[in-house]
Amino acid sequence: MSKLWSGRFTEETAESVEAFTESISFDHELWLYDIRGSVAHAKMLAEQGIITEEEASKIFAGLGEIKNEIESKEFEFDSALEDIHMNMEAALIKKSPEAGKKLHTARSRNDQVSLDLRLLLRGITKRRITVQIVKFQKTLIEIAANNINTIMPGYTHMQRAQPVTLAHHLLAYVEMFERDKERYKDAYKRIDTLPLGACALAGTTLNINRESVAKQLKFKRTSSNSIDAVSDRDFVIEFISNSSILMMHMSRMAEELVLWSTKEFSFIEISDAYTTGSSIMPQKKNPDVAELIRGKTGRVYGALVSILTTMKALPLAYNRDMQEDKEPLFDVIDTITNVLHVINEMFKHIKFNKERMRKTAAEGFSLATDLAEYLVTKKMPFREAHEVTGNIVKYCVDKSMDLHELTIEEFKRFSDLIDNDIYSRLTVEASVKGRKSYGGTGEVEEQIKRIREKVDKNWTEE
Repeated sequence: MSKLWSGRFTEETAESVEAFTESISFDHELWLYDIRGSVAHAKMLAEQGIITEEEASKIFAGLGEIKNEIESKEFEFDSALEDIHMNMEAALIKKSPEAGKKLHTARSRNDQVSLDLRLLLRGITKRRITVQIVKFQKTLIEIAANNINTIMPGYTHMQRAQPVTLAHHLLAYVEMFERDKERYKDAYKRIDTLPLGACALAGTTLNINRESVAKQLKFKRTSSNSIDAVSDRDFVIEFISNSSILMMHMSRMAEELVLWSTKEFSFIEISDAYTTGSSIMPQKKNPDVAELIRGKTGRVYGALVSILTTMKALPLAYNRDMQEDKEPLFDVIDTITNVLHVINEMFKHIKFNKERMRKTAAEGFSLATDLAEYLVTKKMPFREAHEVTGNIVKYCVDKSMDLHELTIEEFKRFSDLIDNDIYSRLTVEASVKGRKSYGGTGEVEEQIKRIREKVDKNWTEE
């Protein structure tokens, strides 16, 4: 098949080259955005008198027919036409030869593909990813609201540290996902830039109106340097980078679900519907969904490294290497949307073993800091209080006792400041309720109110 760019060539493209260079096998996903961009471009060309209104109408009609054919799965994409742009243009020329040949006036596939990707990521960011994050946040907030008094151990270095509540623990993830959402929203501002009109790299001598196209496609700004417009993939890198951070947070959560579902922890039981069995061990109930979320994080990281490596040494402006941006990007979009969907579902089907969590929270001298802070309220310097408490813990270890089991006489061996009121401090309930510093375990209800206000704010159309 003769290529739309074959004028200066005397030989047909080798079949091996066609197979090697084609991108239609994956960039066909951009077809709707390509049509939207073409409609806006043709309208502008007509407004500027570069093509006639009649020619524009024929272009609109032809593109409408192509849209219907793709939606009804009647359209056949042709790898010999390389990419989505050439497939759309060739199909249009078949339907309306003269008008179709004029559509590519004052544009290039270089600015076209950037436009298509920006249109894709605007929609994905605003109407899918952030929406899914909010849904998951709301699920976690509701679980937290129902578990304000569910006490569990808090950990540092994977060692029991201090008692917290399940609500407090889950809200930590809600805060992480809030930052993820903010990163996507901030990146949206840089996605929301019209590149069309930059042409191949230098702009055009024709009297186009880029602001008209920006207005039609609802872009907030227009690229101000045509070379940068076609050579920039920062917006793709930033999207994948934000997705990598989101997946890192998901992976941390998934790791905890794996740990908590073990017999050793026994904090949770994940519904049978979200676990799998073993092909050889009949008793097994494996947290495969959580493990796959953890595993797919590496997949997203790989996409980030891939696109950074592709772009790291490219001279300006467009280079064909940049075709390699799409497959990693599309895979990241699919991965994070699937992960957000399944983890939100799964969390609604997790049973928390509250008794086991509370029992574990009370073990391992988790109230030692409470004892030290008690001594601080008696005017003992904290560093001395820390040492005294450490000595008491060592005494308890030697005697195989817990703190609350000591008599007042035993306490007073270490400090005369300790009195009978110490026993009311040495419970996990007193510990979590007493930590009322802003953001602490004791003010979880206020945290829920604050985060709900953040999460419920709509991302309004700008």
